[in-house]
Amino acid sequence: MAVREVLLYPHRALKTVAAPATADDPRTAAVARDLLDTMRSFGHCTGIAAPQIGALTRIVVVDVTGHRKAATESGLLLLANPRTIESAGDEVGREGCLSIPHLTANVRRATTIAVEADELTLHDDGTVTATPRLVETDAFEARCLLHEIDHLDGILFLDRVDSLSRDVFRRKSYG
Repeated sequence: MAVREVLLYPHRALKTVAAPATADDPRTAAVARDLLDTMRSFGHCTGIAAPQIGALTRIVVVDVTGHRKAATESGLLLLANPRTIESAGDEVGREGCLSIPHLTANVRRATTIAVEADELTLHDDGTVTATPRLVETDAFEARCLLHEIDHLDGILFLDRVDSLSRDVFRRKSYG
């Protein structure tokens, strides 16, 4: 479909709770395709959520395949209405975000999670189908999925830091 502009903080859509997505709504397929296109346009991106492209619907994409930090890889996850049903452990890790491109931060998150969602499958005719899916994952993939689910609830990674003065950093630029 299209690569969309990624909204930057403090855009109000980033702090808004997104509405449930339904497969029978034609906008769901359009948003899902645009999310994939937008994520793929950034070579380093491991996830994106619909509110980041201005669509206030509960859809996320996560793909950590081949990432150096990934211990677990579930492949491409295109999920509607994800919700965490179990979490265990916790660990502080560095996070960044397309919507806050100049900062990174140390964020404490669960290390193992189970997420229920509707996995979306895009079809050539422009439609989408949804299949219930349980995603059980850990480590970096869990962190990425939790980060994107937070976007659906209007929560940014900066909202999760323990100390703005100790845990937030300017993103390093290489090149």
